[in-house]
Amino acid sequence: MRGFFHSLATTLRLLARNPVGFAGFVGVIFFVLLSFVFPLFIPLDIETKLTAIYQPPSLAHLLGTDHQGRDILSQIVHGGRDVLVVAFLAGIISTGIAVVLGALSALLRGAADSIIMGLADIVLTIPHFPLLAVLAGLIRFNNVTLLAVILGALAWPSLTRAIRAQVLSLRERDFVEAARALDLGTGHIILREILPNMMSYIAISLIFAMTSAIYAQVGLVFLGLVPFSGTNWGVMLSLAWTRGAIFYRDSLWYIMSPVAAIALFQLSLVSLTRSLEEVFNPRLRTGA
Repeated sequence: MRGFFHSLATTLRLLARNPVGFAGFVGVIFFVLLSFVFPLFIPLDIETKLTAIYQPPSLAHLLGTDHQGRDILSQIVHGGRDVLVVAFLAGIISTGIAVVLGALSALLRGAADSIIMGLADIVLTIPHFPLLAVLAGLIRFNNVTLLAVILGALAWPSLTRAIRAQVLSLRERDFVEAARALDLGTGHIILREILPNMMSYIAISLIFAMTSAIYAQVGLVFLGLVPFSGTNWGVMLSLAWTRGAIFYRDSLWYIMSPVAAIALFQLSLVSLTRSLEEVFNPRLRTGA
C-alpha cells in the first residue's frame, strides 16, 4: 500500500511539472466526477414547466432552462456518462487492436505483415461516418458498449501503421536483438521489451482515439442515428436543433452548455497529453 501511494505521489509530481498538462489532468478528473459522482447528489429535472421556458441563468437554475423549462445543469451532469464511457471503451479497443497488430506486423514480417497491412489499407479506404450511418439503419445502436465496439473496430488502421513504424525502429535495438537471440518468444519481446519503450506514445494515441470517438458518437446522436434514451450531451444538441432552439433569443445557454461541456472535456484530454511524456519517459524524470 505504501508503494502505491509513493507511485501515485510521484506520478502527480511528474504531471505537475507541466502546468498545462496538469490543468488537463484536473479537467479530466473534474469531468469524471461530474459524470459519475455528481448525479448522486443532483437529481435530473424531468418536470415540464411551461412558465420557465428558456430562462437565463439564475440562483435557481445556474445554467438556465431548456425548451420545457427543465434545469440545464442537471442535464449536463447526467448527460456525460455515456459520452465518457463510449470514448474510453472505443479508445481502449482501437488502441489495443492497433498495438497488437502493429507489433505483430513489424516483428513477424513476411506474409503476416502483408496481410495485416492489406487489411489496414482496406479499412482505411472505407468512409467511416457514412458506414456508421448505414450500420445505424441495420443495427440498433441503443447500447453504449455496442457503439464503442463498432467505433473502436473502425479506428485502428492509421494507428496500426504508426505502431508498426515505431516497432520497426525498436526491433533493431540491442535489447531486442538480445531477447531474440535468447529465444524468449514474440510475446515476451512485445510485452517486456518493446511496449515499455512505447508507453508514452501509446498513452497519447489513446487520448486522441478517445477524442475521435467523442466526435463520432456526438455526431451520430445529433443526427438521430443513435437513439439513446435519457440524457446525453449529444441528445441535448439534437433536441435543441429539432425544437428550433436556434430561433429563440434566450436559448443560447441551452445550445452552448453541451457544446462547452464537450469542448472543455476534449481540451482537458488534449492538454493532458502535454504531461504524459513526463510520466512515461524515464529520460525526462531527472530532477523529478
